[in-house]
Amino acid sequence: MTGTALLALISLGTVGGAHLLSRARWTWRTPRLGIALWQSLGLCWGVATIGALLGVALAPYRKGVLGGVPGLYDDQAARLDAVHMAALLSAVSLAAVLLVMLMYAVVRVVRARHRHRVLLALVSRRDSAVPGTLVLDHPGAAAYCVPGVRSSKVVVSAGTLELLDRAELAAVLAHERAHARERHDLVLLPFASLRQVFPQFRLVGRCLDAVELLIEMAADDRARAGRPPRELATALLRFAAARPAAAPSGTLGVASADGIPVMARVNRLLEPEPLSRRARLAATAAVPLIAGLPLILMVLPT
Repeated sequence: MTGTALLALISLGTVGGAHLLSRARWTWRTPRLGIALWQSLGLCWGVATIGALLGVALAPYRKGVLGGVPGLYDDQAARLDAVHMAALLSAVSLAAVLLVMLMYAVVRVVRARHRHRVLLALVSRRDSAVPGTLVLDHPGAAAYCVPGVRSSKVVVSAGTLELLDRAELAAVLAHERAHARERHDLVLLPFASLRQVFPQFRLVGRCLDAVELLIEMAADDRARAGRPPRELATALLRFAAARPAAAPSGTLGVASADGIPVMARVNRLLEPEPLSRRARLAATAAVPLIAGLPLILMVLPT
């Protein structure tokens, strides 16, 4: 039961780790590394929780988690009592729910993007002032990207063209292209589906908010490369003052009224605080360790 107990402890530990990481500010200094930590933590929780339940269910076989699975296919399955069978059903159910909800989130986002692309084909136009970008004739401020497998579309409103000067507009477009190039939409999907599975837990919502903010900061870093950071900072402030509507479902916007703290992004653009090399190395080493430890425990014999 040692491996099973460790998996259970790791599962509980990831909950505490998510609580701490959702309130951490040092990840703002290195958002890409912060995103990797969140991904490894989420994977660790799923594998450790399912593994702990399987370990309890297969304990009578005394062969570890994965080593005990073959016992389910022979006459030894009769050795499972009600408690072990309940643990087995819980493990299978949790794995099925997580996978089904992830696929549901994917299907829902794909459908929303398809509908929006059809709409854009009807109402958007090209503008020589912003080549490679679709323009909506709307007075409000809006700038977002519609990610896609083959191609992504960057959309701005006519109000945005009037709101920003040339340099600020270039920074905003670079921000949106960074979202598309780094496929930040795929990063968000598992966390969004997890919130659908556990809508009653506030911690899950805080985790999604933290990842969303790190994604925006990562795109900010890409956008300011080779240009003064003040250009993007002033563009964000202008967007915040214009109170833009939330980006359409399935898209990623530069700034919206959905609660993402714009001032935190502006402050880090104007006053960057690089993470120390020692802290960066420690966090980098933690990513594969967090993600791989429960997998190692699952293959070890009892």
